[in-house]
Order: sequence, then structure tokens, then C-alpha cells
Amino acid sequence: MAFVIAVAQRKGGAGKSTIAANLATAFAEAGERVALLDVDPQRSLARWDELRGQARRARPLHFEAPSGWRVPGVLDRLRREQDIVLLDTAPHDDTDARVAIRAADLVLVPLQPSAADLWSMDATLDLAKKEGRPVALVLNRVPSAGRLRDQVSAAIAQRGLPLLGPTLGNRTAFAQAFMAGLGAVEAAPKGVAAEETRALAEALRGLRKG
Repeated sequence: MAFVIAVAQRKGGAGKSTIAANLATAFAEAGERVALLDVDPQRSLARWDELRGQARRARPLHFEAPSGWRVPGVLDRLRREQDIVLLDTAPHDDTDARVAIRAADLVLVPLQPSAADLWSMDATLDLAKKEGRPVALVLNRVPSAGRLRDQVSAAIAQRGLPLLGPTLGNRTAFAQAFMAGLGAVEAAPKGVAAEETRALAEALRGLRKG
């Protein structure tokens, strides 16, 4: 049965689509059968998948963009066919996001090291709690210098929230790969962005085993 991960954050601009795409390609690189679902009305991943069809370095991925009411049925099928299913959810607390979170085995909440992201994630955490879903937090677009990362990490620790060790840096490699329909592990497999993505994927595998 597939491990279903919903990437969710109420605040827009947290990097949900980029994280979902990069994780999907990292899992595929490791030999996993991967499905990527775009449940976000903005359909950023649908455009990414179109570009992906023209990219020679792209590994096989199963992609769908179902409307919210179709998500449970699609997931029932994909759980039997895939090893990993990633869902990119809507950036606010609406019905589609609720359906996706309810169907997930884990809710991955990305946040940038900022007060705005820290405050806005509460709605997502509350929704996951109401649906009885476990959560994991990941810091995204982390600057290479400064104290903000440590301050946000400390605030998360004070609340006893599960913050993953691996982080994703504020790197142009992620944006460049996404614009080409690729993940960092495909566009620049020896780069730092690729290594960060692999580390995050490995951390998530650990949660699946646990």
C-alpha cells in the first residue's frame, strides 16, 4: 500500500508545489513508484507536468489533477498501484484541502523561517488534528545566514511540534528545475539542492517505517 503525503499550508507562497514536485522526483530516483496529485486550484503542478513531458532527464511519474470530490476514489486506486502518493493541496482551509488531509497518512507542513509562516500554519495544524492526521513540519527557503532559522526552530520546539531535521535552502536551483519541469535531483543531481531533497525524502521514509 502506498504512503500518502499531503503537502499543506494555509499561507500561500510557502513552496508547497515546489516541495511536492521535488520530493516526487527524489522518491522516483530511489526506485519508488510515485504518483503526484495536484489538488490546488492554481494548478502549478499541472503546468510543471506539461513541461516535464518535454524534458529528457525526467524520470517516470504518475500525475493527475483531480477535483476535490474525486480525490478519495483516485487515492483508493493509487494506494494499490504506487509506493508513494504526494498531494499538493489548496493554500487555504477549503473543502478540497480538508478532503486531501483526511485521506493522507501524513500531513507535511512547509514553512519559511518567518513569523508570518509560523503564525499561519496553525489553521493547517488544527485541520490535521480535527481529521486525526499526523503532521511533520519542514523549513523551506532557509537563508544561508542569519538567526531567524534558529528563532523559528526554537519557537516550534517550545510548542512540541514535530520539525524534521532536513531543511531546504533558499536556492535558485529549485526554481530553475521547476521551470524546466524537473526536480533538483534531475536538473543538478550533484548539487546542494538535490542533496537537501534526498535528505528530506529519507526523513519521510523514516516516518513511514515508524
